[in-house]
Amino acid sequence: MSYTTLYRKFRPEKFEEVKGQEHVVTTLKNQIRSGRVGHAYLFCGTRGTGKTTVAKIFARAVNCQAVKGHEDQMQSPCGQCAMCRAISAGSSMNVIEIDAASNNGVDNIREIREEVAYPPAEGSYKVYIIDEVHMLSIGAFNALLKTLEEPPAYVIFILATTEAHKIPITILSRCQRYDFRRITAETIAGHLRELTEREQIQAEERALQYVAKMADGSMRDALSLLEQCISYHFGETLTYDMTLEVLGAVDTQVFHRLMQAILLEQVPQVMETIEEVIMQGRELSQFVTDFTWYLRNLLLLRISDDAEKVLDVSGENLAVMKEEAAQADPGALIRYIRIFSDLSNQLRYSAQKRVLTEIALIRLCKPQMESDTLDLQERVRQLEHKIESGQFAAAAEQSAGKTPLRGSAEKGEGRREEAPAAPVPKAIPAEVKEVVKNWAAICQKVPMPESMYYQQAKLSLDGDNRLLLVYEKENDVCYRMVEERVRSGELDRVIEKAIGRQVQCRVHLNEQENRSRELFPDLADIIKMEIVEE
Repeated sequence: MSYTTLYRKFRPEKFEEVKGQEHVVTTLKNQIRSGRVGHAYLFCGTRGTGKTTVAKIFARAVNCQAVKGHEDQMQSPCGQCAMCRAISAGSSMNVIEIDAASNNGVDNIREIREEVAYPPAEGSYKVYIIDEVHMLSIGAFNALLKTLEEPPAYVIFILATTEAHKIPITILSRCQRYDFRRITAETIAGHLRELTEREQIQAEERALQYVAKMADGSMRDALSLLEQCISYHFGETLTYDMTLEVLGAVDTQVFHRLMQAILLEQVPQVMETIEEVIMQGRELSQFVTDFTWYLRNLLLLRISDDAEKVLDVSGENLAVMKEEAAQADPGALIRYIRIFSDLSNQLRYSAQKRVLTEIALIRLCKPQMESDTLDLQERVRQLEHKIESGQFAAAAEQSAGKTPLRGSAEKGEGRREEAPAAPVPKAIPAEVKEVVKNWAAICQKVPMPESMYYQQAKLSLDGDNRLLLVYEKENDVCYRMVEERVRSGELDRVIEKAIGRQVQCRVHLNEQENRSRELFPDLADIIKMEIVEE
């Protein structure tokens, strides 16, 4: 006997079995009960919410021989009469299902217009279910208009779509529209619980709740994910850890460690956590989505006193998250969410998902790399925190202890030696000056995220009077990306296009933090000084 997948095996056969769409089901049942059945319906909603299923149940209900004559007592199609069995088996000529994705031409609609002229051989109604109706061509929509507006009394059209905004307004105005809502995670988890009991499958409640959450409001997706987990661990009790392993998700403890490293600005620990996630075979796009939700939960806990009511987390995780939320600033959390939301969009079309994810995490740790308002606010917040905690005072005392005092041995003076001034190049080439003056505009002409890499560079000169892009150790990711573009000549071409002259470039990673100003003078400061003197 062939195997039937769970979402087909447990597809609802009655109105009462449909989950999460009571507002649609009740309205349709009342229409049948009162004899006020419409001629055209539009079912809208995301995937897996029951649009086609409800359409088939409705088609059986209006043709059911047991319901006929007893509409005032109508609950659901009986499923036993000849019409119900024929429609369920797909052999009835009264119910015609059309996939508009593959039958979207004018000729296909013309066939429908010719067929509706003939009344049903048996039963009361001919029902046309057109799935993914938004895929029809403009010509096909126009061919459908007149028939949809004034069909014969025995014809019902049910149009189903996931993208109602793509349907012409002339079609929308001729239909009764029903919006199918996303099914709540609680409703999905309850259905999965009933299903596993009927199938005699052992599963942890936490595992079922996580599958329901991952389904994102789609019952069909939930059943497919559950079947995937069961198949991988066939014959075993399905646990939460097994579910994480199969679905490529990350445990909350990983998010906790990552968040702690971000709050402490520990870039190496952040990189180690990402390496661990990748080596475990986790999908980075899913990781970014889950971490964004984790940050959202922290923000709710930080700004609301009763956020526990809307968070679907265990008691032990809630305690940890509350402690973590207390350490984070709401403005910083909003900045983190913004950066990761942008990252989620970038990952859809990127071949370098790991690099983009690492750069985003570095941006969380190092707001000084950014220049917009939210990032400046985060930098101010970090500075205030360091002043309040006394870190600046300790650093000043340490610096004072290491700096020799000029003349203290001979004259007993307490004056500290000033830091040596950065050597000024004798002559800065004119084309290099022009690049430095227009560097911000040049960076803006480069698409993201490349422009961000260039903005982190300090512009200096090398021994051959070539433009030198200097990166500090904490920006080694940007350095590697820019080095590749300099080697390929891409940056040279961008500069030449911007200023109309060729400028040779070189990129350098500075590993001597204390001597950066001495070894690599900032040309922007020097040029500003020249302008002031003039």
